Amino acid sequence: MSHPFHVYGAALGLVSGLRPVLDGLMKSDRSLADQLRRAASSVVLNIAEGNRRAGKDRLQFFRIAAGSAAEVRAALDVARALGMVGAAPTAEAELDRVLAMLWRLTHPRG
Repeated sequence: MSHPFHVYGAALGLVSGLRPVLDGLMKSDRSLADQLRRAASSVVLNIAEGNRRAGKDRLQFFRIAAGSAAEVRAALDVARALGMVGAAPTAEAELDRVLAMLWRLTHPRG
């Protein structure tokens, strides 16, 4: 998805990529599906809020978004370990992209 703030667009792509995973997970573990959906939503929402802030406050929102992205990864790992979902290459590629962008935003050079 295209957006002037590229990490925001990538995060929306992550949410879209998770849709098939969430649909399948709702049948086997509604609680885990809800946790995954909320974590993915948190990534997008914290990026949006951080983009409107300045200084250390801005960085804190991007750090929270990165933490939520790590939670998405963990929820996918749990679902896979329990045999509830298979690989989700689209979502995982977007997740890697979002995490890389957030790393660059929270670790500015110089």
